[in-house]
Amino acid sequence: MSGIHVNGSRMAAVRLEGAELIALAEFGETTPRGIAGVIARLVNSGELAAGTRLPTVRELASELGVSPATVSQAWQALSRTGLIESRGRAGSFVRPLSQGWLAPRMRGMAAPNDPVRLDLSRGTPDPLLLPALGPALSRVSARAETGSYQAEPVIPGLAAVLADSWPSAAETIMVVDGALDAISRTLDEVVRYGDRVVVESPGFPPFLDLLDLLGAEAVPVAVDEAGMTPDGLAAALRRQPVAVLLQPRAQNPTGASMTVGRAEALARVIRSAERAGDVVVIEDDHSGMISTAGDVTLGTWLPEQVVHVRSFSKSHGPDLRIAAVGGPRDLVDRIAARRMLGPGWTSRMLQTILLDLLTDGTSLDAVAEARRQYFTRQRALGDALRARGVPVAPADGVNLWMPVLSERSALVQLAASGMRVAAGTPFLAASNSGAGAGNGRSRPGGEFVRVTVGVVRDEVDEVADALATAAQHVVSGGY
Repeated sequence: MSGIHVNGSRMAAVRLEGAELIALAEFGETTPRGIAGVIARLVNSGELAAGTRLPTVRELASELGVSPATVSQAWQALSRTGLIESRGRAGSFVRPLSQGWLAPRMRGMAAPNDPVRLDLSRGTPDPLLLPALGPALSRVSARAETGSYQAEPVIPGLAAVLADSWPSAAETIMVVDGALDAISRTLDEVVRYGDRVVVESPGFPPFLDLLDLLGAEAVPVAVDEAGMTPDGLAAALRRQPVAVLLQPRAQNPTGASMTVGRAEALARVIRSAERAGDVVVIEDDHSGMISTAGDVTLGTWLPEQVVHVRSFSKSHGPDLRIAAVGGPRDLVDRIAARRMLGPGWTSRMLQTILLDLLTDGTSLDAVAEARRQYFTRQRALGDALRARGVPVAPADGVNLWMPVLSERSALVQLAASGMRVAAGTPFLAASNSGAGAGNGRSRPGGEFVRVTVGVVRDEVDEVADALATAAQHVVSGGY
C-alpha cells in the first residue's frame, strides 16, 4: 500500500492479495462512518468486486493516520450491513452474493446474520406479542391423520369462522401455506408470459420477483396515505393489464391503509376501464388482525373479480404458514385443483391450531393487545421522527417508510450505531421517476429505507435520534 495526498485530502491506494493496484479512494472524512461510507460506495459501484480482499485494519489505519480502533469500527459497520465479511486470519473480504436460494429482490431484503443491537429490518412481528401456542397445541389430536386424500381441503370449523369474518361475500374460501403462496398460486392461474400486472410502488419485493419468473411486466402505481391512487390506476389500466395486485391494509413498506372511499373509487376506475371484466384484483391483507384500519376490499363492488388473501403470520406467527384465499368459485377452485397435484392441502393439524387461536378468548385478547401495542409504537416513533424534521407519514401495522438523503449512507450510519433497517431500493417497482409521488411515500429522486417499528418496545427517543441522524446524513468523499 502507498499513500498519496491530493488537495489536502488523503488518498489510499489499496493493494489486494498481491494483485495490481485496484482502487484509489479519497477519504475526505476519516471517522468510522466516513471510512465505511467510502468503502461502501466502492463496493456498490463494483470497483471493489465480490471476493476482493481488503487491507488489514492496521494497514489502512497507518495510511489514513487514524487509530486501528477507528478502522475496526468502520469494518464492523460494513460487516453489519452485509457488505464485507471476516475470514479470520485470512483477512476481511467483500462479501459475495449469498443466499442464492432466495429470489433477487428477496435477497436484497434479507439481512445478514451478524448480530446488531437493534434489528429493524426484517418486517416481522414482535414475538412477545404473538399469542401463546401452548394451550392450542395441547388441544390438538395426538395423531396426525386424515380420512381421505380427497377430503375437503379446509376443516369445517375453520371454514365457518373465515366465512363469518370475510370482508365481503366470497363464493368460496380455501387455505394455503401463507400469503405469498396464495399470491403465487393466484398469479399462476391468471398471468401468462408477456402479460401486464398493476403493482404498488413502493410495494412488496417478492411480488416483483414472482412477476419476473412468470415473464410478466409490472406496471407501477404510486401509493399515498389511503393506498393506491385512482389516477395512477386509471393510467395503468390503459395498458390493459390482466391483474391488479394491492395491499388494502398496513401496506408493506409504507404502512398505508385503504379507506372505504378509496376502495370504492378504485373499483369505479376498474369498472369503467376498457375490458374491465377481464381484470382480476388480488388483495394481500397480510396484517389484517393487527391493523387498526377497518376491513376493506374491492370485492364489495367487484365480487366476481376480486381474490382476497388474508394471512395470519403477523397476528399469530409467521411459522404457522397459513393464509386464507376467498373469491370467485371458478378461480379459487382452479387454484385448489392445481394444489391437489402438489402439496394437496395445508396440514389439518395447523388448521386446527389456527381455529383454536381464532376462537379462544385468551388468544383473541392477546391479538387485540398486539394491535394496540403496534398502534402505540407507530404513533410514538412517527411523532418523534417528525419532531426531528423527518417527514414520515402516519402508518399502520409494523412498518414505516422513512425518506433519507442517501439510502446507503443511512444503512452504514445506522450499522455503525448498532442498528439495522431495510434498504428501500428492492421495494421499488421501477425507477423513482416512474413511481410517482404521494405525500412522501414515493417521490421522484427520493431515497427511502423501511423501518420495522413493531419491534421498538422502548427507547423511542434514542431510536428516533439515530434514525433522524441517519436520514439527514450523507457521507463525504463522494459517497
